[in-house]
Amino acid sequence: MINNTIAFVLFAVASYSIWLFLRYTAPKPNTFELTGVPLPQPLPDFEIDKAKPRPYRPFRWEYHQNMSLKKMEPDWWIELESTYRERVAQRKRLYAERGREILDAQPGSEAACKELTGMVIEFLCARYPKQFQFDPQNGSFHNRILDTMCNTRIVDPLVFLLHHVPEDFLITQKDQQTGLYFLRAGVSCSAVGWNLATKIGKPLHEIHAPVPDYKEKMQFSMDRYFDKMPCDKPIQRGSWGLEIGQPLFLQSDDSHFKLRETQNPNLQPEDIFLRVDWQTLRRLPKSQAIVFNFKALFTPVLFAKILRDAKKPLLDYKASAHVEHIILPILDRWSREQEEKGWVPTDWAERTLNEDPFFPGWESGI
Repeated sequence: MINNTIAFVLFAVASYSIWLFLRYTAPKPNTFELTGVPLPQPLPDFEIDKAKPRPYRPFRWEYHQNMSLKKMEPDWWIELESTYRERVAQRKRLYAERGREILDAQPGSEAACKELTGMVIEFLCARYPKQFQFDPQNGSFHNRILDTMCNTRIVDPLVFLLHHVPEDFLITQKDQQTGLYFLRAGVSCSAVGWNLATKIGKPLHEIHAPVPDYKEKMQFSMDRYFDKMPCDKPIQRGSWGLEIGQPLFLQSDDSHFKLRETQNPNLQPEDIFLRVDWQTLRRLPKSQAIVFNFKALFTPVLFAKILRDAKKPLLDYKASAHVEHIILPILDRWSREQEEKGWVPTDWAERTLNEDPFFPGWESGI
């Protein structure tokens, strides 16, 4: 009897030892393998100070309010460019000044926040190997652009994103009682007319209440899309607006926001910028949360048809009236010049370009 007991104990110890060995030495799939989406191709010669953002122009004509989703390009989930240092510093200042309007998380979102940050670290180190390194043995993350070291085991995951990635991340999770997706956590420094504190804890249809035609044309489709979205089919889309200057975070109590209410006759064309928020949406494989991330890019204005002929609720939502008196005549003049120089056929009708969200020849400027 004693011999049987000893044999059983030895067997249990040996089995546990083998389990520990396999757990800590066997190759583990990275999170991207679990999603079915590959890691990005590395950019070994990437130079942050020379990097330009891709020239997103998410214009469609005829314009119909819909989700306008496209398959996400895995290499471009997170795109770094020459404003990196400036934007990271700006985001830190915003958080110090605005607190939970910028960064917050509700109970129950902890695992999703940690999972997201882990995916971001994997992406950064794979895409930009000279700029970022991560040691899984001790959790240290080295940012060579900022020349900083970070212990990812003790830093708040959302604070990590704030300090290292100049993009916004919003985490939504399914409510088991209603079946709807609610905003549960996020870091958002690029909000115009809203902030995280006004949206967190709300379902999608309440978050998007100000969007024209959302309830009538998009709510049902969006709720169904979130419920059925698979991990291996992340998507991307873009939205646009017009701004005086390049405000990143703009609230209704800001004096700059008041510029949207009147047309300044002394406004100069060079003060008007097209703002494009390039957005992606993906499901996390472990927590099953859906993450919405976006970044704001500013360029000179290059379009007229939508400003002149789009539905008024859309233009009101995009707050374009305060600059139309300046920008429309200029765009009309540019359009005539393009026709006179033969760059555009005189009988060309406005339409969504085949290169959408870009334009012919865009790659030569990068």
